[in-house]
Amino acid sequence: MNAYDALCILPVSLKEEEHEQVLDRAKTEIERLGGSVDSMNILGKRTFARPLKKQDVGVYARMFFQLDAENVDPLLARFKLNDGLFRVQIRRAVAPKQEEPAAAEQAEASGEAQEEENDGGS
Repeated sequence: MNAYDALCILPVSLKEEEHEQVLDRAKTEIERLGGSVDSMNILGKRTFARPLKKQDVGVYARMFFQLDAENVDPLLARFKLNDGLFRVQIRRAVAPKQEEPAAAEQAEASGEAQEEENDGGS
């Protein structure tokens, strides 16, 4: 499974309670395709840089989830059927860089060598 980051735009015509319902339906679609949602939060109302489909404002939400790569396109197709989602952009989440084990061992070895030099000089 791969980690994904979805930015969802909801129409401002929906009430706050309906935002949660729309996002819960999106979560259900992810789980139906064998994925799991890690976190979901509503970022609030934002103005668009330019009007989209005669709208100037939308409610943004961000969702982090795990899903197999072959299920992303079917998920987008299911999201298009959801009237509560104005726009959705899914991108692969970037994992934080991890040090290579060899580099970490070298750093530890050089640190130990420096300690020995400092102890020997006293």
